[in-house]
Amino acid sequence: MRRLFRGLPVLAALVTVAACSAAGGAAPSPKAATVTVTVTAAPSPSAATPSGPVTTAPTPDATSKPASSGPRPVVAPDGRTCPDHPTAACTGAPPGLALTEAPLNDSGSAHRVDVAGRRLDRVHIKGDLVVLADDVVITNSVIDGRILNEKDRRLKRFTISDSTVGPAQGCDSLPAIGDGEFTAVRVHIRNHGDGIRFSGANIVVQDSFIDLCSNPKDHSDGIQGYYGKSNLVFDHNTVDQRGVADRTAPIFIPRSQNPEAKNVVMTGNLVMGGTFSIQLWVAGGYAIFRNNMLLDGTWDYQPVEAQCKAIDWKDNKLVTIDDSYRVTSVTGPLECAGD
Repeated sequence: MRRLFRGLPVLAALVTVAACSAAGGAAPSPKAATVTVTVTAAPSPSAATPSGPVTTAPTPDATSKPASSGPRPVVAPDGRTCPDHPTAACTGAPPGLALTEAPLNDSGSAHRVDVAGRRLDRVHIKGDLVVLADDVVITNSVIDGRILNEKDRRLKRFTISDSTVGPAQGCDSLPAIGDGEFTAVRVHIRNHGDGIRFSGANIVVQDSFIDLCSNPKDHSDGIQGYYGKSNLVFDHNTVDQRGVADRTAPIFIPRSQNPEAKNVVMTGNLVMGGTFSIQLWVAGGYAIFRNNMLLDGTWDYQPVEAQCKAIDWKDNKLVTIDDSYRVTSVTGPLECAGD
């Protein structure tokens, strides 16, 4: 990433795990700590939207039962399916949908939403989306640029589902979605150097497909922690960084840039590419890394560089896949390596 923006609730996953110590903190006893998220109906919108049927979108609820992890089908509301991990075939805006072009009412380059509870359904934004009010819901839409959500140094809550973020051609070096207080489900991120920016708190990304790119001097990442806060769920996503020249990692939460990052859950993801494909440190709370899969041999240096003693690391694998991102074989365990 060359330039930073500050911008941006949690879903169906997961897991009963051992609570682990963070660097520099006292190590708690390894007793089970349950971390769960679910999907519920979105809040009722308080502003009108373009014509057409309105669908619900996920909002956070931290009291649900755990969901399964690892390979599983993805089924979009319009019936598109992926049998194993998310791809472009079951994520993003439904093909053939009639979209209403949203006006670029913010400096001629972005669509600004400043009404709480506003619902954007079946819209095409030919620029960035700027969310300046809480509980905005985006469904079945295409955003050619990025999503930003900071106002008065506070991140505004929003959810996005079954939508596409990124230009149809070229490469935008900046992150597609950030920084906190958002839920993204079945989102197709395309043609961005960075996919998800983890700088705030309360983020869920699930069943999404992140297809990366780079421009010269970029540091492309699938999800990057940059002064991340608490409560990140990254569950059952596909991150493809193969062929990206100026890259760091599909999963990149580095030590020095994340002194407050805690309560990180990553499960059931399929990732590929990068220098070290998985770089993961946390400063406190728990870190859970389970049932993830890495495409064998797609890293430059080694598969993992992580704060192993602070992570509940279990059932992660090296795999091969076919052209539809379906796992065709398990080639071995994906071991943690690092501190």
